[in-house]
Amino acid sequence: MPGKNIRLLAGKPLIAHSIDAAKQLDCLEHVIVSTDDESIAQGAREYGAEVPFMRPKSLASDTSPEWLSWQHALKYLHDQGTMPELFLSVPTTSPLRDVSDLEACIQTLVNGNYDIVITASEAARSPYFNMVKVEGGQVELAVKPDTSITRRQDAPQFYDMTTVAYAAKSSFVLENSGLFDGSVGLVVVPEERALDIDTMMDFKIADFLMREKQQEVIDEKS
Repeated sequence: MPGKNIRLLAGKPLIAHSIDAAKQLDCLEHVIVSTDDESIAQGAREYGAEVPFMRPKSLASDTSPEWLSWQHALKYLHDQGTMPELFLSVPTTSPLRDVSDLEACIQTLVNGNYDIVITASEAARSPYFNMVKVEGGQVELAVKPDTSITRRQDAPQFYDMTTVAYAAKSSFVLENSGLFDGSVGLVVVPEERALDIDTMMDFKIADFLMREKQQEVIDEKS
């Protein structure tokens, strides 16, 4: 979706919803947007975010690992002598998040023995029961249990990772190459707040849900 980050969602650019959520956290000293696009940078500034640097084009393609853009931002702050102890990523693509989700990520990181905290929602399917793979032309369960599991209740709980938020120790991000290189904590987010916008259909669904949420707030005040 070209121009997705500045496309209007429920009356505001998509990126503005992430900025607004982050700015509601008193514990954040800076809300910084990393982008290679000047139009996105300008829109971010208009909604109160800082854009102290531009991300290299090599880190801004559809195939660029987000981890490398985190490292780029933190290295910049380190060189400026302002690197934070903790880092919170609030991706643009999950505008239905609640501020409480961000607070939960930070609290879980601070209070737990974790290097990074991710968000996820409960998976609708289990690889032990209704997810399959094809091996040598034969269909089999995606995950074969070591012991006989006949009830879904006896299987481990699985989760779908979301892009609602990530909270991490800055040093961990700089010194490692991926999420699971250290101790990972989890914050479970309801499905209705975990939509990740990847397609135009996702965008339309998010717009509908966002406007519905806005109307509920208006109704409560009236």
